[in-house]
Amino acid sequence: MGLLLKNANIVTDKDKFLADVYIENGVISKIGENLNVKAERTIDLTGKYLMPGGIDVHTHFDIDVGIARSADNFYTGSLAAAYGGTTTIVDHMGFGPKGCNLHHQLDYYHNLAKDSVIDYSFHGVIQHIDQNILGEIDQMIEDGIPSFKGYMTYGYKLSDIEMLKLSEKLSKSGGLLTVHPENNDIIDFFREKFAAENKLSPIYHAKSRPDKCEGEAVNRMIDITNMTNCPLYIVHLSCNDALEHIKKAIDKGQKVYAETCPQYLVLDEDLYNRKDGVKYICSPPIREKSHQDKLWEGIQNGYIQTIATDHCSFNYELKKEMGEKDFRNCPNGLPGVEIRMSIIFSEGVSKGRINLNKFVELVSTNPAKIFGMYPKKGAIQIGSDADLVVIDPKLKKIITAKELHENVDYTPFEGIEIVGCPVMTISQGEVIVENNKFVGEKGRGKFIKRNPFKS
Repeated sequence: MGLLLKNANIVTDKDKFLADVYIENGVISKIGENLNVKAERTIDLTGKYLMPGGIDVHTHFDIDVGIARSADNFYTGSLAAAYGGTTTIVDHMGFGPKGCNLHHQLDYYHNLAKDSVIDYSFHGVIQHIDQNILGEIDQMIEDGIPSFKGYMTYGYKLSDIEMLKLSEKLSKSGGLLTVHPENNDIIDFFREKFAAENKLSPIYHAKSRPDKCEGEAVNRMIDITNMTNCPLYIVHLSCNDALEHIKKAIDKGQKVYAETCPQYLVLDEDLYNRKDGVKYICSPPIREKSHQDKLWEGIQNGYIQTIATDHCSFNYELKKEMGEKDFRNCPNGLPGVEIRMSIIFSEGVSKGRINLNKFVELVSTNPAKIFGMYPKKGAIQIGSDADLVVIDPKLKKIITAKELHENVDYTPFEGIEIVGCPVMTISQGEVIVENNKFVGEKGRGKFIKRNPFKS
């Protein structure tokens, strides 16, 4: 016997209706009004929304960035995600040893992720391009990794010709190119300039990575992938300049997809001027407030298809010690995997910026479709995985790090009031978070073998 959810206000990316849901053997077995089935447990969801579980396609758990290792591993990070209504993550693997092949990091990350409490997958990470790497891509896709990340900055940045070769290969093989878009030369120019002027406080981290730096890189990648007909996914979109390039490409019919994150929708650059401004150092940086409305418009009009977190947590004390006097030495990244669903529901749905269907589309269904998991994930359909979240639209909370479960000593969203919060998380048909308690088991999450890209 399975789990019966009664009187559920079911919300998908397309529909909203009242029904019961019966779950058996980890999948949705029946959907209908007044279901009369014997169940091991019955839960009445009157007054609450039942939605597909959240899918965060941009996390960095247990990542070694060279100067520090993130605070959240796959257990603590996935636990926090579960508390926040997320039932699947797709992690961006960190760089491996110089010259390593693609499967080196995949094997390494399979071992790191074995303690995850929710389902997971990975994006391949491209550190260099040669014939061996290009030849390995087909096997990676066969192994369930159809998306690959290239960086336009940092130590293993890819050149334009490498991006061109990579995008040509992915276009032919059913892969998806995800890109961290920042112009490395612009960054280097401003970092050197500010250092010479002794301008090293946190605000100059933001000033060293201006919106044009992101916009130029996005535009360049749009042109490169247009030549090869490769689908392009822009991670952590933060500014209107980049968004304008994306809008033009999409309007012309190019396969371009964009992700933004809660920090770019609700936080602004003034935070870097605070005494604790080093907390907010991430790349791309948090922008001036004027960009927020533009990003929300992009969401409303379908130019931004997903909202992820780029969760990469480092303790404030560590960031302060390393980077308070020189932003260049601060490990980049913010926590956020637990609060994503609540922030977007509150700022989006509760404040009238988006409707319920758009919310589901952004945080679950579109991520599942773009990254080869739909309709196994991101759907409430017969035969879909019973990965579900229950949201109480009237529940109000003040965000505080003390009540979160991320393994980090702060949240960048401290003090923000949210209206509408997850109150139950169901993964593979099992209630794993209930009454603000985790009732699942460590290591219960499964690797999700994803399908090749489909437009």
